[in-house]
Amino acid sequence: MPTPLPADADTLLLPPDEAEVRVLARGFGTAVAPADGLTNLQRLLLGAIAESMTGFPADFDAFDPIGPEEFAAALARRNLDFRTRIVQVMVLGELVLVPLPEEVATRVETYARELGVNEGMLRVARDYAKGSLGLALIDFERNGYTDDWVQDQHDSLHTASALEQAWQECVNDAALAQRWADLEHCPPGSLGRGVFDFYRARGFAFPGSIGSAPPLLAQHDWVHVLADYGTRVESELEVFSLIARAIPDGRGFSLLAMVVSLFETGYMIAGAGLFQYDRGHLSRDEHMPVRVADAFRRGALCGKDLLAIDWFDYADLQLEDARRELGIVEKSEKARAAGSVGPWEPGGISPFQLAAGQRAAEAEGREYDSYGACV
Repeated sequence: MPTPLPADADTLLLPPDEAEVRVLARGFGTAVAPADGLTNLQRLLLGAIAESMTGFPADFDAFDPIGPEEFAAALARRNLDFRTRIVQVMVLGELVLVPLPEEVATRVETYARELGVNEGMLRVARDYAKGSLGLALIDFERNGYTDDWVQDQHDSLHTASALEQAWQECVNDAALAQRWADLEHCPPGSLGRGVFDFYRARGFAFPGSIGSAPPLLAQHDWVHVLADYGTRVESELEVFSLIARAIPDGRGFSLLAMVVSLFETGYMIAGAGLFQYDRGHLSRDEHMPVRVADAFRRGALCGKDLLAIDWFDYADLQLEDARRELGIVEKSEKARAAGSVGPWEPGGISPFQLAAGQRAAEAEGREYDSYGACV
């Protein structure tokens, strides 16, 4: 039977202390471990998230297993939002397994049930464990961020006509393309001018024109500039970790599940209307979990749906002012030391994007400028 939620007066709202982090680590480690124990990636990722979010390290080398009932009882004073976020960390821990054992998916569901959490991505994990990748895509749509998406809730996209689907392309909207092109006239050092330079350096087509990203996906390009992340696949994992955790609606977690499924496991072939799978980007570098965990922390501190913002309202703000207003804190020193780079730093642009930017400059008869970014 699920552990009841606490009364408002009894709810613990303080951040976890060291003792509670030890309990959380025991729960994570017990819930998501395959038969032969946690994988190296699981240890690194779960440990990095625990430390980044609480300030306390999590020891997965020697911990006492804890069953779902005991774990839920230990979180009896925590509200549904806290419990949901804990289950989402468990789901993330299982989603990086290839293959994903059915017993792990079932076990995580048991922990969620005892906590009284109904997390949609549990169904996706179950589909993965059964090898039902087609069904997983359907469950993504039914249980994720875009489940009840309608254009009226996203007027910030500024499309001339309503989009029927969240990730729908829009390649014949001259007014939209011009709105983006006009970012060139934003003040130097502003967020809008940064986004214009970001597009120009990479040869990206402005939304509304041929070859452009879906308008909803283009929203995340502002976050690249605002939060100081480059555009290689590793940086995409950071950007979507921040965005997913920042969205107050817990369904935002599905965006992180999506990019992990695309860029680590390959459970998804394509997503967000543009991305194509490219496996192994979370596990091939042992420093990546630190970068993802720090982005997770920054998202939690932001607490806003960054895909629903009308970014043009902030375009003229100086970059630091925009960060302050939207609650985007600095990267941690650990993340920087782990290789987290911005769009204008070495490593902040992919070879493909560099070549595209150079071709676009040549076609327009102007000198190419990467604005400091290089391969």
